[in-house]
Amino acid sequence: RKCVQCLQPPGGSLWIRGRWCPLGLTRLRKKAECHFVNGTEHVRYVLRCNHNREEIVSFDSDVGEFVAMTELGWPEAEYWNSQKEILEYRRGQVNSYCRHNHKAFQSFLVSLSSEFEPEMIVYPSKMAPLGHHNLLVCSVNGFYPGDIKVRWFLNEQEETAAVVSTGLISNGDWTYQILVMLEMTPKHGDVYTCQVEHSSLQRPVIWDWKVQSESAQSKMLSGVGVLTLGLSFFGVGLIVHKRSQKGDIVWGKH
Repeated sequence: RKCVQCLQPPGGSLWIRGRWCPLGLTRLRKKAECHFVNGTEHVRYVLRCNHNREEIVSFDSDVGEFVAMTELGWPEAEYWNSQKEILEYRRGQVNSYCRHNHKAFQSFLVSLSSEFEPEMIVYPSKMAPLGHHNLLVCSVNGFYPGDIKVRWFLNEQEETAAVVSTGLISNGDWTYQILVMLEMTPKHGDVYTCQVEHSSLQRPVIWDWKVQSESAQSKMLSGVGVLTLGLSFFGVGLIVHKRSQKGDIVWGKH
């Protein structure tokens, strides 16, 4: 079979045609990246060609030529590096694509950062009485960019040793979510606080969980009745409330 070069039809798929393809490749997918350091002081253009979700060949403007990532990519890299027009075109993408669109990229990212503030909720992983080991979950969702700091406090003292996190999880729409959990044994009077810091927020967002007494738990459970099943994420003996950094309290979530 004959192949020549990568062509990009609508949808982002790359078709190989013209020059011989060793393993009968008929379709590749490519992804172009622009990397900026100190604005446009240093700009790097990277093109990645993938087959069956595996990167087989790439072009890096810092290197200046195509590099095979697998044995399957060797013939392609060798051929594209022999084509002067293809190399010059890819090298020129640093200016014609990356630098040219830098302002548009920046305004888009700023827009995303200002529009996608994190939403959060705190809940225990299971229903458990006082004095029994449990896990408090601080769920933060729908934020962009991905840089975020989630911290746990017990009675205003930061907890670090008993904290575990899922790490960033992509939502598939430019936004992210993360779960940060605290191992705890609730005692009467304890206040557990989850604090979130993000560039889209003017100040940190804070949620408190306050442990109630046994009698208060009983009254709360009897008052909840049949709603307990639907609201089980509130946990036994715990009330969630949200407060600003200044201390204003709003019960519930918005």
